[in-house]
Amino acid sequence: MPTLPAFAPAVDFALSHESPWPRDIRAHLEAGFFEPPPDNAIIGPVASRGAPNGLILHHGRRVAEWGDTSRVDMTFSVAKSYLALLAGLAQADGLIPDLDAPVRDLVDDGGFDGPQNAPITWRHLLTNTSEWEGTLFGKSDLIDRGRNLGVEGQGRKGILRPLNKPGEYWEYNDVRVNRLSLALLRVFRRPLPEIFAERIMRPIGASQEWRWLGYETSWVEVEGRRVQSVSGGGHWGGGVFIHAEDQALIGQLTLQDGIREGRRLLPEGWVAQCTMPCALNPHYGLLWWLNTGRTRWPSASARSWCFSGAGGNVTWVDPEAGITAVLRWVDQTKLDGFMAATLAALG
Repeated sequence: MPTLPAFAPAVDFALSHESPWPRDIRAHLEAGFFEPPPDNAIIGPVASRGAPNGLILHHGRRVAEWGDTSRVDMTFSVAKSYLALLAGLAQADGLIPDLDAPVRDLVDDGGFDGPQNAPITWRHLLTNTSEWEGTLFGKSDLIDRGRNLGVEGQGRKGILRPLNKPGEYWEYNDVRVNRLSLALLRVFRRPLPEIFAERIMRPIGASQEWRWLGYETSWVEVEGRRVQSVSGGGHWGGGVFIHAEDQALIGQLTLQDGIREGRRLLPEGWVAQCTMPCALNPHYGLLWWLNTGRTRWPSASARSWCFSGAGGNVTWVDPEAGITAVLRWVDQTKLDGFMAATLAALG
């Protein structure tokens, strides 16, 4: 449907604040945006990006759209927030009875041995406070140590920062998120994309055009089957390739507390757990970005959350306003302006 007139300023705002990322993502990554060679070696699929696009739902009704919302593109760290949904399913299934129990109680693959990694809990991994140490699929956790999201692509990282005890330091680290993904694969004993399709994507009416990929190096054996452990982002390739239409359906599911057409897909209380601020970072829950105190996005409600990926890939959910919005390839530093324009349209 065409954009309602009241939302035209929000659409114009999104279109006039395109991501600064070039269209050739492979060249961008190989040029060292995240880190210099050899740590920036791409080991998973990548794809050039499309033009800005997106849509806005108000109480589930489409009120605005722009660009080609059916174009499948990379989403980078949006995949992290989807891993949190899978963790909720694992807990509901009794596969992870206690988020505060050590991962090694359930996952015995050598990744949680030793004094640094043995105490790590599922909650530590889900809140980016694990301080996991090691190399996974050819990438060392050291690559992302000292990472500062505020100066992504400019700041110095990969520093030999002394590690803290698990649960005592917050750090955005893709290797550690990938370790969570592998741990979830171990407890499900099935490829995570299969679970995601079966339990979330098909029930919400999503397309079959999305895919969730890992690395050339991330194949492991599970129950005698060769399975690819998927990545929690596209930092070195891989991750979730999806279009705005499907992303909106996922966002709307979380706005509706995990219920779709009267059927509960996410366990009761899981959205509340994902939106509980981490003690070490009030703007972070269980792999979801939060707006605690309205200090991250002043124009949105304090209950808002976002699934955010590099390059300006955002799903914004504001339960107080009944808004679910997906923005592809927007300048993420301008997100609050879009939120203000969207909420102004509600009167």
